[in-house]
Amino acid sequence: MHISDVLRGKGHEVVKVRTTDTVQAAVRKLSEHRIGAVVVEDAWMRNAGIFSERDFVNATAEYGAEALLFKVERLMSSPMVTCRPTDKVETALAAMTLAKIRHLPVEENSRLIGIVSIGDLVKNRLDEKALEANVLLDIARLHA
Repeated sequence: MHISDVLRGKGHEVVKVRTTDTVQAAVRKLSEHRIGAVVVEDAWMRNAGIFSERDFVNATAEYGAEALLFKVERLMSSPMVTCRPTDKVETALAAMTLAKIRHLPVEENSRLIGIVSIGDLVKNRLDEKALEANVLLDIARLHA
């Protein structure tokens, strides 16, 4: 199974904020869209980084409520760790584990085409294993 298969099932929408947006605006987008990370674009519409719930929690722990007034670029993670649609799900999971991240933007030809979360990938693996189990049960029934 490849990342392109995961995107086919979940969609290609990527929620973005600008480097000059406040952390409060970014957190509002996270809440509105019920997501854990947003991609951050610079003034030239280039991907500058990623801002996640974890970035917000760490900033709040260090700076308190004042962190809400910061510009996103101050707290975003950059450069982004990314994957390609042709990557296997296992490869993406390994990259996320190694980088200790939960969201992985998907790029094709230097263009952002989606984002996957650890939850998306785990769900995909569970669905795949359930299908395998059902096939094995069907085979066992045929030979019983």
